[in-house]
Amino acid sequence: MENVTKKFPGVTALDNIQFNLKAGEVHVLLGENGAGKSTLIKIMTGAYTPTEGVIRVQGEEVKIDDPIHAQELGVGAVYQEFNLVPFLDVAQNVFLGKEPRKNGVIDRQYTLDKTKEALDMVGADIKADALVDTLGVASQQMVEIAKALNSRSKILILDEPSAVLTEKEIEKLFKVIERLTAEGVGVVYISHRLEEINVIADRVTVLRDGQYIQTVEVEKGKIDKDELVRLMVGRTLDDFFPKHDIEPGEEILRVENLGKKGVLENISFSLKKGEILGIGGLVGAGRTELAKAIFGAEPADSGKIFVHGKEVSIQSPSAGIANHIGVAPEDRKKEGLVQILEIDKNINLASMQKISRGPVVNFNKMDKVSNSMVDKLKIKTPHLKQLIMNLSGGNQQKVVLAKWLASDTEILILDEPTRGIDVGAKVEVYNLMNELAAAGKAIIMVSSELPELIAMSDRILVMHSGTISGELSKDEFSQERVLKLAAGGEA
Repeated sequence: MENVTKKFPGVTALDNIQFNLKAGEVHVLLGENGAGKSTLIKIMTGAYTPTEGVIRVQGEEVKIDDPIHAQELGVGAVYQEFNLVPFLDVAQNVFLGKEPRKNGVIDRQYTLDKTKEALDMVGADIKADALVDTLGVASQQMVEIAKALNSRSKILILDEPSAVLTEKEIEKLFKVIERLTAEGVGVVYISHRLEEINVIADRVTVLRDGQYIQTVEVEKGKIDKDELVRLMVGRTLDDFFPKHDIEPGEEILRVENLGKKGVLENISFSLKKGEILGIGGLVGAGRTELAKAIFGAEPADSGKIFVHGKEVSIQSPSAGIANHIGVAPEDRKKEGLVQILEIDKNINLASMQKISRGPVVNFNKMDKVSNSMVDKLKIKTPHLKQLIMNLSGGNQQKVVLAKWLASDTEILILDEPTRGIDVGAKVEVYNLMNELAAAGKAIIMVSSELPELIAMSDRILVMHSGTISGELSKDEFSQERVLKLAAGGEA
């Protein structure tokens, strides 16, 4: 890609970008949210047409007309935001648009067999005939990867493929990438996890604010993390985890023997003002289900919840909001935002009563609140009327957080709060958590990233198979202890 530029009305998303990919290499595309990474890969896959610039595939200049044309050229992609049809099964998704036929009829058995082969290749224990809508986020991600592998792409683009995977699943993913590159496949890999770059990258290209900054050769295991961060954000980040020690106040939330059939069993804990309570565990341990039960999105069958010492009934999200509880969900696109609404409307969704009188919305108040949140969280957008679906993943996550900051939330549940967010934005989220804790807010943080969990928590609860397998105080924190408890053992 030479001198590639992409302009939208009122904004230049990419300005004179240079990028090249060699057969058999892993070329990491790095940059903050809003740097232009997603726009660039959408041009590679034919979703966008560049305003200017030249694209060559295997030396031949091409104009990629649409995603089907990109696939014909050997370009496949797994996007950060899934492109799966929820009411179809796994095999139907894997072969969508290229169904094999036998005597004029779709060869169902062939699709099932080949899908199983692709799933086995990525080490996914998923049935080929399972409905996608019944799968968790991590399993859906594995289906996306299997779908791309099934297309036999020579150029494979992976946009944050490991963001929702466990350490074991990430290891399997890396082995798949090794096999593919050994066969001559070129991989474009987008990740905010710098430790991953150390393991798999051959080269790294850095973008910042839609501009090409530099391409760096990488010696595996010896990356200069500080230098990459400086290239990404234009400054050094001396402290990746700026945790402030805050003396917790009085109890604000207490959960007693909370249960949900087949999901949660006898969950009990308390939470104090100013405290950050970390919840660790493997995917499927019940962490997200616990968050939803407390908020009322998936109410518990048994047990009690107390807020400020008073027992409350939380059987719906509106009841959770009424009790000053907010949740930033793991799947922000599906559960945290309304994609077809503008930024200002999303920010005010949980606090409409504050800006309305009866059915009449005070739009001046809405604009004031929205502008305040955009400035506070450094949300990158040309204006408040930008549709959420047109924001980068990291800026969408900031809007989710803004929604709860704009309301009277006292207990904030953050489920994977920095998934898909670059290192600069992560520090901003951590600083925001410190500010909220200092103001007496209580935070429950669900995280699969052990360094984050250990660095930002005051206490850690570890879950295994729907139960709390252990609790760790700050002087007991270690990755080994968390992993042992997550596996059902003793710390």
